[in-house]
Amino acid sequence: MNRKRLSDYGIRVGCMPTGPLDKITDVPGVTVGHATVRDARHHTGVTVIMPCDDNMFAKKLTAASFVLNGFGKTAGLVQVDELGTLETPIALTNTLNVGLVHDALVTVMAERCAADHVAMHSINPVVGECNDAQLNAIVDRPIREEHVREAIANACRDFDEGDVGAGAGTVCHGLKGGIGSASRQIEILGRTYTLGVLVQSNHGSLKDLRIDGKPAGRMIDAALNASAPDKGSIISIMATDVPLSSRQLKRVLK
Repeated sequence: MNRKRLSDYGIRVGCMPTGPLDKITDVPGVTVGHATVRDARHHTGVTVIMPCDDNMFAKKLTAASFVLNGFGKTAGLVQVDELGTLETPIALTNTLNVGLVHDALVTVMAERCAADHVAMHSINPVVGECNDAQLNAIVDRPIREEHVREAIANACRDFDEGDVGAGAGTVCHGLKGGIGSASRQIEILGRTYTLGVLVQSNHGSLKDLRIDGKPAGRMIDAALNASAPDKGSIISIMATDVPLSSRQLKRVLK
């Protein structure tokens, strides 16, 4: 799909240089894939962030989490905070599909560990969520294991953004939400590192929407007289190749 992005309209936020794609996948090894369910009742999906190609259970990655004013149904953050490691891909979906996606990641990782002859008796899938009930018949819980597998199989560097995957049913500042991503390059002691983010946007009031400092939401509201109800849920994933400890990663997240 690869729809137009903000930068295609000549709008550039901030002054730091971006990575080649201006996506989380500018961080080496990271890929992202989607599976979207779209029919008369459903506008939802699953998005999977693959931090690397390795078996993450066998070669755990340094990780951290931070929750700001949240009460989401995310799975797996307690162990991430306790041990400072990540041992599965990260999946995003809707609120009521967290359990099914968690179960699918267990199955996928169990198969990977069996193929790699790695003993696995417990594993900690990480699944984030946003409530997409405004646009999706969420109680049907249409996301299944095959959708998680499809998202993993579709994972690539130049992935689609917008109304796809876990963003298919989200609403952002009263407008259509979705999946967005960006990256920035940072020079430390003569070496260039990348920090990338991916957002599942499902939050905000139209009147509060600002784009590069301009009150875009108030302008849209005045033009369309289209005030929308407030929402308050957003999931963000960050990746970086800066060599940080889990404690330092949490500070960056904050």
